[in-house]
Amino acid sequence: VQLQASGGGLVQAGGSLRLSCAVSEFALGHDAIGWFRQGPGKEREWVSFIGPTAGRLYYADSLKGRFTVSRDDANNIVYLQMNNMKPEDTAVYYCAAAPEHYGSTWYEKSANYDYWGQGTQVTVSS
Repeated sequence: VQLQASGGGLVQAGGSLRLSCAVSEFALGHDAIGWFRQGPGKEREWVSFIGPTAGRLYYADSLKGRFTVSRDDANNIVYLQMNNMKPEDTAVYYCAAAPEHYGSTWYEKSANYDYWGQGTQVTVSS
C-alpha cells in the first residue's frame, strides 16, 4: 500500500485548500484513513479520520466546522477540505492507512497506522 498526499501550498488566512491522498490500493483491512499534521517545532497531531464506509467521520475538536474529510473509493482518493484557514494550520500534512481497531479513539493515535504518505506542506500566511 502506498499513499501520496498532495495539494499543499501557500494560502492566505481565511483561504481554502483541498488536500488529496491517493492510495495505490487498499490492502485488506487497511481502508481507514487518518490525517495528521506536524507544525514547525511541534509534535505530530491528529487532524481527522474517515472510516472504510465514509459513515464515520471524526475531527480534532479545534478543527470542527473548518475541515471536511471525504473519500472517493472508485478512484482510491481521500480528500481533506480545509476552509477559513489560519496561520496555526501551517504544517506538513500526512495521510495514513490503518485497519480498524478496538477502542473509542484509536484513530487519534499515529501508532495505530501502518502506512503513511510522504506529507505535503501547507503554509498559511497572515
